[in-house]
Amino acid sequence: MKTIFNAILSAAFFFTSCNYGAKDSINSEIEEIEKSLITTIQIEGVPFEKHTLLDRMDHYNVPGLSIAVIKDRKLHWAKAYGLANDKIEVNTNTLFQAGSISKPLAALSVLKLVEDGILDLDEDVNSYLKNWEIPYNDFTKEQKVTLKRLLSHTSGLSGHGFPGYQRDESLPSLIQILNGGGNTPPIILDTIPGSMWRYSGGGYTLMEKIVEDVSGLNFEKVMDDKILKPLGMTKSTYEQPLPEVLALSASAAFDRKGEILDGKWNNYPEQAAAGLWTTPTELAKYCIEIQAILAGKEHGILSKATIEMMLTKSMNNWGLGPSLKGDNDSLMFGHGGKNEGFTTEMIAFAYKGDGVIIMTNADNGRPLINEIVLSISNYYGWKLDSPVMIELKQSDTEQLKKLAGKYRYNGEGGAVQAIEGEFVVEVKMENEGLKMIDKNGYFNTRLAQTGILEFTELDGGQVITFQQSDENNSYSFLYYDFFQFDKID
Repeated sequence: MKTIFNAILSAAFFFTSCNYGAKDSINSEIEEIEKSLITTIQIEGVPFEKHTLLDRMDHYNVPGLSIAVIKDRKLHWAKAYGLANDKIEVNTNTLFQAGSISKPLAALSVLKLVEDGILDLDEDVNSYLKNWEIPYNDFTKEQKVTLKRLLSHTSGLSGHGFPGYQRDESLPSLIQILNGGGNTPPIILDTIPGSMWRYSGGGYTLMEKIVEDVSGLNFEKVMDDKILKPLGMTKSTYEQPLPEVLALSASAAFDRKGEILDGKWNNYPEQAAAGLWTTPTELAKYCIEIQAILAGKEHGILSKATIEMMLTKSMNNWGLGPSLKGDNDSLMFGHGGKNEGFTTEMIAFAYKGDGVIIMTNADNGRPLINEIVLSISNYYGWKLDSPVMIELKQSDTEQLKKLAGKYRYNGEGGAVQAIEGEFVVEVKMENEGLKMIDKNGYFNTRLAQTGILEFTELDGGQVITFQQSDENNSYSFLYYDFFQFDKID
């Protein structure tokens, strides 16, 4: 795969300026960013080791990705890398599944209908629903589910996310999904609305039904007419399944081993929560519109007052759609996304006019996205994030040799359910330290020793704790504190 990546640097490269000097300058910026990736976990006292973007794509089994960078409320540059499928290269017009980035754009439909006087953010949502309602129970005695609470993940409704459906499967209706008739449990109200923050794709699915019920239109039609076209996002769609004419421009989805999913990708009838197909350049139009309205643009997609309300922090620093970070001039809005075989990120400064969108066609895209964001942030001085510094403990080579070997997941905790057969991880000695790998692509990382039996993944930052059994003097390790792997060799 590495030789393929090193041979491909997509020709699809968009510049906002036609001036050759400007192009040369932007080229220099991009080249510096591409060769300055570092892991988000660093060791105290050890110089940062820089990597190239293409090498890290190979390392993480990320076949393709696309980037758009915003500066001063304009698209500064966009570039694509790698493969969309076995033969076709990614370009800046290649469609990716946005995953949960679908949510903040979908939220605009509600805010638009509020401005049109059709919806009220603080009204009981049952007053808008047809053929389905939230049952009256002890939780609704005190507070009601409202659109404001649906958009800010404080409604009390269940349903974190959705796995999607293979392309040869029939898709359930919204009512079937809400009732648990699809491949996920029913969406239920199990706590007092407004009492806590809990991420709820189920809440956004209910919001989607409300939009359809009050408009009398399919959700993709509402989004196309009221949001996407007005934003100039003419290549984007919420339609599920993806129409064949657009499927020709779509990237396949790849698993953690870098292999294409059966059927190329999954379908998501939960359109508001996870159904958007788009590109980083298209998503940049959404970010730029929000920034422009805040800067005084008239006749935007929504009023400045509505956008300011959308970007007002609720519980857990969440707005009405996007997640929020920072304050005042440093306020940022955005969202991450994860569908089967796609991983994405969108970050934008509300008032400074900068931002970045990264979309990958890989299950294992998150650590690479983090490294790219860090490189871009460092280059432009955005101060989005800094590496986490850890103090390395002096290793005992003989102790490390005892930890080396093969470990099998014991099934506790319900992890990695999609893996067929046993899940075995190899821990091996490398450069007087330990490295962890497995054939399924979940692990491919060096371990930094931070305690006698405690290690940190240098790629993702997860803490791995080894334990020694008193009975047979063997070892096991815990991942995320509760997924246990027992040594078998």
